[in-house]
Amino acid sequence: MDIGLMMDSDYHEGQTQQEAFDQALALADLAETLGFDGLWLAERHFSAPGGVALIASVGSSPLLLATAIAARTSRIRLGTAVLLLPLGHPVRLAEEVATLDHLSRGRLDLGIGRSSFPRAYEGYNVPYEESRARFREYLDVMRLAWTQPRFSYTGTFYTCRDLEVIPKPFQHPYPPLHQAAATRDTFASIGTMGLSLLVALIGTPLSELTAVIAEYQAAWRVAGHPGQGEVRLRLPVYVAETLQAAQADPYPSVMPYYERLRQGYLRSAQGFDSAERTARAAQLASLTYEEVMQERVVFGTPRLVVRRLHALQQSLGLSGIIIEPNAGGAIPAELVARSMDLFAREVAPSLRE
Repeated sequence: MDIGLMMDSDYHEGQTQQEAFDQALALADLAETLGFDGLWLAERHFSAPGGVALIASVGSSPLLLATAIAARTSRIRLGTAVLLLPLGHPVRLAEEVATLDHLSRGRLDLGIGRSSFPRAYEGYNVPYEESRARFREYLDVMRLAWTQPRFSYTGTFYTCRDLEVIPKPFQHPYPPLHQAAATRDTFASIGTMGLSLLVALIGTPLSELTAVIAEYQAAWRVAGHPGQGEVRLRLPVYVAETLQAAQADPYPSVMPYYERLRQGYLRSAQGFDSAERTARAAQLASLTYEEVMQERVVFGTPRLVVRRLHALQQSLGLSGIIIEPNAGGAIPAELVARSMDLFAREVAPSLRE
């Protein structure tokens, strides 16, 4: 099983922005040293400490950050989780992705999505209700730019005439594409398009994953794609020597995070009259830490974490996992490093057997 590490590029109160970047680069170095297969970078906008963002972050330009990491690493793959396609221009992004793919010697995985929350769209003055249609056109244009010597395109949002985009990607025909799903109807559409699936436990508890992944795989087969697709699960993982520490250490970070998530769902539901977001907010309103431990995270001793991750791999047919080492962003750095070391030494080898 492929094992990745999620990097949100956390930015904490009392920390300078330069210190936040230094911390992110140090985490990338540690991920390479510990033998993680991939490092997945989030895209965050307008996420200052103390604001309304779920996680304060300096990760507004993941491709630039990935380029810096590519220059200081040699083995680890670099992924985006995820690039918010509708916020930019597809030709420009196609050029930047292809450039990074060359600079990393083909170590790039491209995770793409729309985001469940409209805040970034408001900041870029892009109507969130157009995000789904813009996403489809955007992806069409990028694929043409990567695969055609010259191309033209006429859509509702993007128009290109007789363009020859250079460079083409290092990987053929382009870096592996992984699309994130956060709402139920997205799972089937990703399967129809034949893209790998990225799913997180942000809004979807473990008990609901089997059904929505089955919808993805069914749509994959109906569309005539070979196999059943690839599924990578992003989930918070924390490892400690004792069960008591594994449960107690993340608590002050995790529970405020789910309250911020609840508020985010409420704000977006009010703006878009979304029954699904309203239901998610209601779920989170009464969420207990015991339910978090059962349904939304994997915290425990190395032996317990191995057992739970093996069970998830078998029940969900996972191709990989992307662990979030600091759920909520407020676990002290030294504890995060200790958890990552325990995971690399005592959990990861068992998952790769």
